[in-house]
Amino acid sequence: MPTSICPECDEEVYVDAEVEQGDVAECEECGASLVVVGLDPIELDLRAEEDEDRLDDDFDGYDFDDAS
Repeated sequence: MPTSICPECDEEVYVDAEVEQGDVAECEECGASLVVVGLDPIELDLRAEEDEDRLDDDFDGYDFDDAS
């Protein structure tokens, strides 16, 4: 089973032998969500928690008075 190093905690992470670029993995040691960014050798990067497009949605539930 191929391995790579977690960019968060530097522990070894095991990935499926048929892993593809863009697949998601999780570090068993620290729980970080990782994305496969390279295949030869296997390279992992931290997975973004939110898309930048979704940041504006965080304020949709608030009523702002723009008449200040």
